[in-house]
Parts: sequence; C-alpha cells; structure tokens
Amino acid sequence: MLEGKVAIVTGGTRGIGLAIVKKYLQEGACVVLFGSKEETVTKAIETLKNENGEYKVSGYAPDLTSEESVREIFERVEKQFGHIDILANNAGISSKTHILAYTEEEYENVVNVNIKSVFICSKVAVPYLKESKGVIINTSSMVSTYGQSSGVMYPASKFAVNGMTKSLARELAPFGIRVNAVAPGIIETDMVKQLPKEMIEPLIKTIPIGRIGTPEDIANAYLFLASDLASYITGAILPVDGASRS
Repeated sequence: MLEGKVAIVTGGTRGIGLAIVKKYLQEGACVVLFGSKEETVTKAIETLKNENGEYKVSGYAPDLTSEESVREIFERVEKQFGHIDILANNAGISSKTHILAYTEEEYENVVNVNIKSVFICSKVAVPYLKESKGVIINTSSMVSTYGQSSGVMYPASKFAVNGMTKSLARELAPFGIRVNAVAPGIIETDMVKQLPKEMIEPLIKTIPIGRIGTPEDIANAYLFLASDLASYITGAILPVDGASRS
C-alpha cells in the first residue's frame, strides 16, 4: 500500500511508534524513525533489521523542539531518498500529575514535546510534502475530547494537536497535503503490560469491544490514513479506542 513512499515517524523507537514504523516497512515504504536518544534509535533499527534484513529503515535523534535540528535531518532524508511523502508525528509524553503538584518545568516539558514538536516537524515538512502531495498524521488521544482526572496538560496538549490537525488540514489542502490524527484509547503498551491484573480487568470492562487495543491497531489506522484509500479524508480525528469514550 505504501510502495515507493518515504515516511518519517517521530517517537518511532518503541510502542505505538515502533508498530507504525514496522507497518509502513511491511507495506513497502522506506522509513526514517526519530527517537530521543541515539542508543534507542540504534536498538530499534537493529530489532527491525533482525526481523527482516530487507527493511529500508534508518534513524536519527534530532531535538524535535529545535527547528534548526529538525530541518537539518529533513534535508538529509530528502538527499538520501529524493522525496518525503509521509510525516507521522507520534512523539509524545504523558502526564498524571495532580494540578497542585504541577511544576512549570513539567508544564513546559509536556507542551514542548506534545505541541511544539508537532508544530515544528509539520512546518519543516510542508515544502517537501507540497512536492509529493503528501500526508501528515498526528497522534492525539481519546482524552483530547473527554479529558482525564489528573495530569491536565496531557489532554490539553492533545486538544492542541486536534486544533493543529483541523487547521492545517484547511491551510494545506490547496497544496494537496492531507492532515489527519489518530486518537488511541487504552493501548497495550509496555507500561500497561506492567499493570497488575486487578487493575487491567476493570479497565477492560469499560471498553465495549471487550479488549484493550494493541499498538498494531493504531498502526493499521496510520496505514489507512497514509494510503491512497484515504485520499479524500483530511481534518479527521480518527478514534481507535474500542468505543471506550467516556
């Protein structure tokens, strides 16, 4: 479905991001994954290459909050592959801190990683995506619509991602660039896997479809939105949550 496409995936070294990278590779794309550290980038690439030595994957660890750093890497990718077709803005951090314990440092960290990085990567990608009539896909969350009981800046940051998604969809449509977001529900990440059974079972009972989602569930949505099957879809926030909205 993505044969000949070149994709950049931020936060691509583990969990949902790594699943997106793997799905894109399986569907024929060349993928450049971004991670927060050189060692995690190297480890992720080794894992993928061990799985399939034919995968066309490379990676970098730019500072996603620095336009100069991001621009330098995009230029490298374009020189290497000749074009960029897909930007998956998946990098993000969560927060569960009570409002009275929230520090300015944590506030700024969540805003920088979850909002500023999406803005910078999207801005830098636009000239390349104009040439390829490409796609931007952002990772939102079900809490972007319904909030959560603590860690206020996490849902607030995802509200912002939704706003950027819908606004950029309108702004960039004349250039042939589609912009969408995927809003995951409760997903079986490493963190969730470590939760005790007595915590997991009540969570599952809140999900009408009867199970926790997998990273591959999210990757499938990313594949669909990146493909030509979604050629008339832009400005959408696609929930992938088993109807666990509340």
